[in-house]
Amino acid sequence: MDVYGLKTCDTCRKVKKALDGANITYAFHDVREEPVSATQIGRWAAAVGTEKLLNKASTTWRNLDPAEKDGLNEKKAIKLMHDNPTLMKRPIIVNGPTQVFVGWSKDTQEAVLG
Repeated sequence: MDVYGLKTCDTCRKVKKALDGANITYAFHDVREEPVSATQIGRWAAAVGTEKLLNKASTTWRNLDPAEKDGLNEKKAIKLMHDNPTLMKRPIIVNGPTQVFVGWSKDTQEAVLG
């Protein structure tokens, strides 16, 4: 299992604590320190949808130039998330080749923790 997020993110800390408490082995990747490829972001977007992956409530989104937000499509959103990793909702949990979860909802907790 791989968890992508920010080491300073409170939700990411909760996820790490829950996984540690459940004795689940995982690798944590800080997306600022270990940039994620646009190809990988595209795979996640294909799995969960760009709207779910893109954090439009973030300070980063609000501070973007309006021209960058204009005409937003999947390709443009993936590029924005690649260039600004804090635009991705956190955490992104990848469990094996097919399971991708975004956020730490009750449904995600049940699916990940069992």
